[in-house]
Amino acid sequence: MSIGAPTADAGTAEPWVPAYAGTAVAEERPDPAGGVRIDGIDLAQPLAAANKATIWRAFLEHHIVVFPGQSLTREEQFAFAAQFGEVESHGTHRGESKPQNRAHVLSNLDAAGKPVFRFSRAANYHWHTDKPYLPAPPMLTMLHAVELPPLRENGHGGDTEFANTALAYATLPDPAKQQIARLRVAFRPAFDPEAPGADHPLVRTHPESGAKALYLGNHATHIVGLSPGESTRLLRELLAHATQRRFVYAHRWRIGDVVMWDNRCLLHRGVLNYAADRYRRILHRSVVRGSVPS
Repeated sequence: MSIGAPTADAGTAEPWVPAYAGTAVAEERPDPAGGVRIDGIDLAQPLAAANKATIWRAFLEHHIVVFPGQSLTREEQFAFAAQFGEVESHGTHRGESKPQNRAHVLSNLDAAGKPVFRFSRAANYHWHTDKPYLPAPPMLTMLHAVELPPLRENGHGGDTEFANTALAYATLPDPAKQQIARLRVAFRPAFDPEAPGADHPLVRTHPESGAKALYLGNHATHIVGLSPGESTRLLRELLAHATQRRFVYAHRWRIGDVVMWDNRCLLHRGVLNYAADRYRRILHRSVVRGSVPS
């Protein structure tokens, strides 16, 4: 097993550098969004205790963990995710029955299996955190790259970007931190704004690290207690601040990549930098339940 930096392609944000290698700590400046690559673990097999501890430590320290070159069935991915907590059910979507003991499919395919371009308020191309409209939103999400658009000159299309909202919060001036300290955000599913939702702190505290992070994104409808205009303005300003390039890393997928990330301090979005109506993009997703934000 080795731990290092995900490969940086031309045109990405600053390259990820190793945070540590093996058990020797190396003090090097990380990418703005954090992140670490772990090689040499077959995720299709049950984790040894030491490997699980290493992965969890990397996850907490760097928020994004990349496992390149994996070959997993959907059931094997589910089993890997379940080693870190309760894997959430996915329900049904467009009438599809989804067995609960496997990763579910994210794709740009229609019912006939053909690529199609979909862009709506609920599309994953908007900055969001997963399922914040639940009383206890997910702790982590993982994606496994199964099929990708063809190579471009500088890598695959269909990247995923991550914005570190803990770093974004840390750089706010003190008066702004005081202004938002006790505010709460109402979240509703963007695909169904009339569905039940939940209210959570705009500034949430990570339950394990204690770090504070902004909690917002595409499912945020308003800030409780503010006028509609003031609420919209503040959410837009904070989102623009949190998604500055200095806080963002664009992951350029390779077939077999598994990426797991911390929903409690990151926003993410898919990047529409490929012809989605021409090329297939298929990833498998697993989501692990979290706790009530505080």
